[in-house]
Amino acid sequence: MKPVELTDSNFSSEIAQGLTLVDFWAPWCGPCRIIAPVIEELAGQYEGRVKIGKVNVDENPATSGQFRVMSIPTMILFKDGQPVEGMVGAQPKRAFETLLDKHLSVAAN
Repeated sequence: MKPVELTDSNFSSEIAQGLTLVDFWAPWCGPCRIIAPVIEELAGQYEGRVKIGKVNVDENPATSGQFRVMSIPTMILFKDGQPVEGMVGAQPKRAFETLLDKHLSVAAN
């Protein structure tokens, strides 16, 4: 399962329901390339529970500006279209799993 490509035009509709982890990235960003395989793994691992999406900040300046993304990679977790938590910089896979599992357990209760 691949992450969903998010753009200025489809962003709102794609994140409107459930949990969505959005990776704000750019092709020239070294740390973004380092975590790209982790993001792909998470997309498969959490399929059906969390949508994983990617926003290319160079191609989608309106969306990155809306959420004040100043450095990349920036990850923002959205619940029903609203940002609930974020992380900046390359992180180990376990950090993403902890973030997602925490919000999945809250949603289940």
